[in-house]
This record gives sequence, structure tokens and C-alpha cells, in this order.
Amino acid sequence: MVVTAAMVKELRDRTGAGMLDCKKALEETQGDVEKAIDYLREKGIAKAAKKADRIAAEGLTNVLINGNEAILFELNSETDFVAKNEKFLALLEEIGQIILNSNAKSTEEALALIKDGATVEQMLLTATATIGEKISLRRVVRVTKESNQGFGSYKHMGGKISVLTITAKEDAAVAKDVAMHVCVFNPRFLSRADVDQQTVEHETHIIKELMAQDASLAGKPEKVLEGILQGKLSKTLQEFVLLDQAFVKDPSIKVSQYLKNNSNDIISYVRLEVGEGIEKQETDFAAEVMAQVK
Repeated sequence: MVVTAAMVKELRDRTGAGMLDCKKALEETQGDVEKAIDYLREKGIAKAAKKADRIAAEGLTNVLINGNEAILFELNSETDFVAKNEKFLALLEEIGQIILNSNAKSTEEALALIKDGATVEQMLLTATATIGEKISLRRVVRVTKESNQGFGSYKHMGGKISVLTITAKEDAAVAKDVAMHVCVFNPRFLSRADVDQQTVEHETHIIKELMAQDASLAGKPEKVLEGILQGKLSKTLQEFVLLDQAFVKDPSIKVSQYLKNNSNDIISYVRLEVGEGIEKQETDFAAEVMAQVK
């Protein structure tokens, strides 16, 4: 029996299971879709697929380093309670090692990685069925540095936020300090040169609107107003730019000065925070219970 792409698509649409799982199920059942559905249910895969529409906005991030390579990734669950579950924590570590020891550079590539005959995607479906909540791999970032550069990492609350920094010279303490700063202040840009024009225009517009409402500025010459505008813009951008921010461990100096004091520089950084960008589903527990008894 030849399993066609159309058959696989139909089974995926009906169960939500992964493509490889659907193909295998159809091969095992000689192309019988109904039997293939039972096959997936028996394996716990179809049960997992039913949870596919739930929002997994909790979980943990992680950062792992191996020589000149590092990975950051986010593993999501539906509730913070499950994110503290031993099975979830073991899965976080196992998947992290699989990705770290591969060449995967994206979530899609990571999901296709195989260990002991199962893909990472299959491992997640199995975990979803076992744990009882949707478990998903949301983001994967691979970072490579030069041999003379340094890595620094920092994790907040066990992985609610993970940060990786690359410094110009290897200095574990400095690299970690900057990673801690990035965790706390979440800069949008590394330097002023990285600030995009859209951000500049947006902030300029807001400052102009505020200045127009300031009676003390009424009647001042355009040249003076422009100077005030640029001063306010510069101060605003300091909040967004890593090198211009007051250093977390010593607010009397900027991050740039801290790096200079340690004869180092920052090349780049990556910061992952659990659930950022996901619209979390708000549940009215009382209403949910009442709906069940009606």
C-alpha cells in the first residue's frame, strides 16, 4: 500500500499529529485512515494532538554552552506548575543536550532531530500525553563565537529568563555581569548605531508632543527647541541602548564604562524570556465550573 501525501494530510488534519507519526500510522494500518486514528490514539499521540489548540505560554528557557558554540531555547507548558514538574525539567535538559550536540539552528531543524528512533517533535507529543498539558518547543537560537572571544550566561528564576553574551575577550566574570544586566534591563539595542530610524522617529514624535504642551517652552527660538529636543531624545535612547544604560551593579557608571574599566567590549547578546510575545489565555475558573454543571 502506497501512502500518499494527501492521505498523510487528511490524517494530520483529523488528529493534529506530526507528519512522520501520520505516515508511520498509515503504513502500519495499510492506509486505513480510521485504523490509523486508533493507532495514534493507542500510542498517546492523538490524545496529545487534541491539546494542540491550547496556549502554552508558561515553561522555561535554557542556555547551554559547549566550547565555541551555545544554544538558547524555550520549552513551553500551559501552566507554571507543570514547568516545575520533574518530568518537564528532565525533558528540558534532554532536549537541550540533543540540540547542543547537533547542528540545528532553528526550531524546525531542532524538532526534526532524532534520538533513539524518535524525533524531538515525537518526544514532545509523548510528553504532552504523559504530563497532560501541551508541551512545545517555541524558539531555538544557536550562537557561535571566535576562540579568543568569551561567553557569559545568566538564568533568572531557574530559566524564566536566559541570557547569553559574547565579549571581545574571554573573561567569565565580566561576561556574566553583562548577561545579568541584560536580564534585568532588557535593552533593545546594543549601541546607538543599532537604533533603527523608526524608533528614532517614534520617540521624536512623542517628545515633540510633550514639548508642545509645556508652557515654559512657548516662544523659544527654533534653535533652542531643537537643542532641547535632541537632549531629551538622547536621554530617552539611553534607556534602550545597552552600552548607555547605568550598570546594574554600579549605577554611577554606564555599561560601556564598566567594560572599558575591564579592558573588554560586548560583541552581541541574546535574551529569551518565557512567553514573551504570546497572548496568554485568561481563564475564569468559576465560569468554567458553572459551565460544566449547566
